[in-house]
Amino acid sequence: MQFSPRNSPRPHPVWHEAADAHVLAGLLAGWVAGRLGEGLAARGRATLVVSGGTTPVPFFQALRDADLDWSKVTVTLADERAVPPTHADSNTRLVRTHLLQGRASQAQWLPCFAAQSSLDQLDVACNELAARLAALSWPVDVVVLGMGSDGHTASLFPRSAELLDALADPSERLCLVAEVPRAPNAPFKRLSWTPQALLASRHLAIHTTGAAKRELLQRACAADDVLEMPIRLALWQDRVPCHLFHAD
Repeated sequence: MQFSPRNSPRPHPVWHEAADAHVLAGLLAGWVAGRLGEGLAARGRATLVVSGGTTPVPFFQALRDADLDWSKVTVTLADERAVPPTHADSNTRLVRTHLLQGRASQAQWLPCFAAQSSLDQLDVACNELAARLAALSWPVDVVVLGMGSDGHTASLFPRSAELLDALADPSERLCLVAEVPRAPNAPFKRLSWTPQALLASRHLAIHTTGAAKRELLQRACAADDVLEMPIRLALWQDRVPCHLFHAD
């Protein structure tokens, strides 16, 4: 899929707002649990794709005790840094600590880096991840994205070479290797889902908090330059409805 924002409609995301981040986390958790429940009822399995950072922690804590058959839910990440799973900057560590607890401890965990993957051979690790992702039932049920202060999402960074390559790629490639991004982003190479994979979902949400992120979202909705703000990949497309969950 080649992404062509000029052929996409102006974004009309569905806004969900709450008084504070804690209330918003419960609202998003209820929405995600509902979509996963629909997938379980219809297909007997469901897949949830989440993002790292600090914003999703209360959402993870609200979701993990949802009344679902978690043993039939696969949880994975939209991107991961090339660090050990116990590292303070590991998204895997974040998910294991805050989401894969309580009822959700029964979920099937699909890490970006398999136990045998080398953090020094990211091309090999990317091929290994692509094979594991290909075995999922597509489209996945729910993708929850975050947004950095530079407008990036997953590990798709503004004007990066890998973003340019991914946008021009007509294949259905599922993941890519992202080089070390500019500060203030954590200085690690990463594996990331491609734009094509992120949009191959039944339900898509963007989770943000704070007045600065509201202003950034409004800017993202006002113009379609994906290279400037990769979050526009989710906003300026018509493959899947986009839901924005935000609290100031």
